[in-house]
Amino acid sequence: MNVTICDVGPRDGLQNEPETLAPAARAELVSRLAAARLPRIEAVSFVREDLVPQMAGAEDVVAAVRRRIGSELSGLVLNERGYERLRATGLERVNLTLAATEAFNRRNANASLDEAVARVEALLARDTASPAPGTTVTISCAFGCPFEGEVDPGAVADLCDRLSGAGELVLADTIGVATPRRVRRLVERVSILGRPVGFHGHNTRSTGHASAWGALEGGATVLDASVGGLGGCPFSPGATGNVATEDLVWQLERDGVETRVDLDALVGVARWLEGVVGRRLDGQVYRAATWPATAAR
Repeated sequence: MNVTICDVGPRDGLQNEPETLAPAARAELVSRLAAARLPRIEAVSFVREDLVPQMAGAEDVVAAVRRRIGSELSGLVLNERGYERLRATGLERVNLTLAATEAFNRRNANASLDEAVARVEALLARDTASPAPGTTVTISCAFGCPFEGEVDPGAVADLCDRLSGAGELVLADTIGVATPRRVRRLVERVSILGRPVGFHGHNTRSTGHASAWGALEGGATVLDASVGGLGGCPFSPGATGNVATEDLVWQLERDGVETRVDLDALVGVARWLEGVVGRRLDGQVYRAATWPATAAR
């Protein structure tokens, strides 16, 4: 069994930080993650800098990254202008996002759910030139919404079915209310559509790592996490704590799941990042005693 780990720290993690890091520092983070053999890194977000100043200078970040073969870089895009900016950088993957609920779409994107679907579908169909970037569509609030409460899994599955142009579908637990069995069942249900399915978990209520395992049991092939547990969701009240990448990798490798990530190097990135942001991070493994490399799994 193997899985693609996508580190979202440079985008989803830093976006939630009160301080804004310069593009050079963000590029250094991406470069260090690539050196730790992360197979995928969400490096930047192509959004308005006045609204999300933490993501300013996306093009400068991409230009400064030390690229590594085997580490795919992706960028978050919300509209056609953002897509054009991404294409100009040559990033290998585009991540489009919309929420599973009407209220979250209106509060976060000033659009109805149907309008959000139409926007994503238009972007998926926009570029047929080769080589086009890989496409991921992330469904936020797939397990619960801060404004509407419980979310019907059937509605989420139907929404995924509508997004037929997506190369990959990621189910996001935006507010950290997912549990392993719920995640496994929804991943299984969406996997019937015949496209790769991923899971983006938050550890807000200490269920993120267990839910990631539930996603894997349900057939997920991609798991999002953030180095050091950095981030959360700035558009959802109290949605703190991404799953820490190094904690997730340790757990998976310990149980025999191949990630191809250099865990020692990744722990080093978390320790370096702690100094950059000037506070202790939420991850556990980077602060734990070293486990013998020869220990049986």
